[in-house]
Amino acid sequence: MDRPFLQTPEWLAFQRSLGRKVWRLDDGFIKANIIRHDVRMGQNYLYIPYGPELNLDLAKDGLRNEVRHFTSFLRGLARQERSMFVKIEPTHDVVVELLYRNGAKLKKSRHAVQPMSTTVVDLTRTDDELMDALHHKHRYNIGLAERKGVTVGASDDIEAFWHMLERTAKQDAFRPHPHTYYAKLMHAFADRNGALRTRLYFAYQGGTPVAGVLMMEYGSTAYYLHGASDRDYRALMAPHLLHWDLIHQYKDAGYKWYDFWGVDAGKWPGVTRFKLGFGGHRIEYSGSFDLVTRPLWRWVYNHVPRG
Repeated sequence: MDRPFLQTPEWLAFQRSLGRKVWRLDDGFIKANIIRHDVRMGQNYLYIPYGPELNLDLAKDGLRNEVRHFTSFLRGLARQERSMFVKIEPTHDVVVELLYRNGAKLKKSRHAVQPMSTTVVDLTRTDDELMDALHHKHRYNIGLAERKGVTVGASDDIEAFWHMLERTAKQDAFRPHPHTYYAKLMHAFADRNGALRTRLYFAYQGGTPVAGVLMMEYGSTAYYLHGASDRDYRALMAPHLLHWDLIHQYKDAGYKWYDFWGVDAGKWPGVTRFKLGFGGHRIEYSGSFDLVTRPLWRWVYNHVPRG
């Protein structure tokens, strides 16, 4: 798998464009994108998404000093910004182990920002292997969508996607990002030659968009970041065909992985069943950890109901 795109300089520049304060640490051993998240009650926390990244090959005898310097840097930055804590969400257990072992007093957090588990389809498999890995209901629904005349195509109509997403969010009781977020996400990574690239695809019925996905392309991986569908057309099973078509498009384009970006049977049972039905393998991340700098405010933030 590729290194997380959330730890690229390009993603940090996008966060800056959203009006957030950001920092980039890269000392040859530890790399970290650090983003300040302003929250209610005039408070904030610092956040390292799917990081930090540690270069273990360069660690050798300097490992302890480098990790302690990193922890000291984070504490100093948090004091400077009057942050409640620094939230760290590594992708590998060894990162957590090294931080603990070298003096970072991390507290396990119940509130993760990024998904702590995902499912990834291996696009190097043959077409027959991909088909065999599908849940039998997914195979039926893909065939049904094809028989109903559903088609798939690329688009740059972020307004149509936003309106579809608004309706989906109301029906499924979740809160989407603001409209400006999706518009900026499309614009920031529109360059086909950029390291990060966003692509919007719709499933259509007779020219009408009935389901949509916003994809992120990075390295050899295609990430399914955001999706929406029109419930008036649910009988068409368009999302099944949409992802199945994209899996083959990315396979044919030479990509190696199709990351469904987040599964959790407790939080999102229906969505999780849908994603797992494509036969990918599960990846579990290390969890969410807080380096606490203002304990009282962290307690308040974690226990006061969020509106």
